[in-house]
Amino acid sequence: MAQDKPAAARSRPRGSKPAGRGRTGPGPAFAAIDLGTNNCRMLVARRAGRSFRIIDAFSRIVRLGGGLTETGRLNPEAMDRVVEALEVCAEKMERREVIKYRAVATQACRLAENGEELMQRIKDKTGLNFDIISPEEEARLAVLGCLDLMDEDYDVALVVDIGGGSTELSWVDLAQWRERGGFDSGGRPPVRTWASAPVGVVTLSERIPEAEHGANWYEAMRAFASDALKTPRGARKLKSLFDEGRAHMIGTSGTITSVAGVHMQLPRYERALVDGSWMTAKEARDACQDLASKDLDGRAANPVIGTDRADLVLAGCAILEAVLDKWPVEKIRVGDRGLREGLLLNLMRKPKRRRSRRAKGAAGNPPKAAQ
Repeated sequence: MAQDKPAAARSRPRGSKPAGRGRTGPGPAFAAIDLGTNNCRMLVARRAGRSFRIIDAFSRIVRLGGGLTETGRLNPEAMDRVVEALEVCAEKMERREVIKYRAVATQACRLAENGEELMQRIKDKTGLNFDIISPEEEARLAVLGCLDLMDEDYDVALVVDIGGGSTELSWVDLAQWRERGGFDSGGRPPVRTWASAPVGVVTLSERIPEAEHGANWYEAMRAFASDALKTPRGARKLKSLFDEGRAHMIGTSGTITSVAGVHMQLPRYERALVDGSWMTAKEARDACQDLASKDLDGRAANPVIGTDRADLVLAGCAILEAVLDKWPVEKIRVGDRGLREGLLLNLMRKPKRRRSRRAKGAAGNPPKAAQ
């Protein structure tokens, strides 16, 4: 549920000014926060035509799901890190005079026995209200955030969001969207079906520890991920489109952007070069195998991966390759975007005005001018 400005901002004395520079451009500011199993991320943006312009951002690795597989609970240290990160978010929102926001939590909070306890603690400490969203809504928001990455020359797009605790897949009907006018129509493409697998980079790393599998660790993770990825009934009839080369994949996660950065041999990660880029499936697999051939220090030495991602990136690669095994495509579009962008687009969407009964015409028929 969308929220008005956070309580921390509403509590300022009347007539006082927010800290910092305040608004940096015309129009109101909106914010979207995604509290995932591994990261806490926020975007602040203003409307720009049918899209938006980002004016502030925040990202911090909080490792919220660490140990959750074993205990079923969020550990106190991780909860402390989350609250500290969200205090920064609330401060940024106040400084930017955010008028409306939505903050969501995903798989870790869905699974944890004390997920609601964390939500209440966040509200008490920061004034931010969070929704723990369903896997279906998570998948839908990822699709919405990637609309302008969809290539209408294909008939299907498979949107893959590899998270810390789960992986969401959505099969999007581009052929029907194309008939409706595509992106230029202003409408949204039909999602034929979706699936959520309870396997992400954190959960997979914990379930298949390297110490127990040694040289077979990567293949063991890939096999586990393959078993976890179930094909929903609605996707089966789309399989032929993948076999005929009429489908492409859109990857939206730290995994896919890391793999793209490794493939491009970037000296450091640059969003402007990665977001919207294309890779062939072979190029993605080659990058995954290159990372799998290295030990922890070797992966950390890659400037795109670094020490923060070195211990989890192989789990993401294993999931990506498992998806490619089941749903072969020739090309992958890389998105450094997803759920947060979908939240922003929904927040900024202008509500449809209801027409009066008189305006609808007699017997409920629309007036001729509207036909």
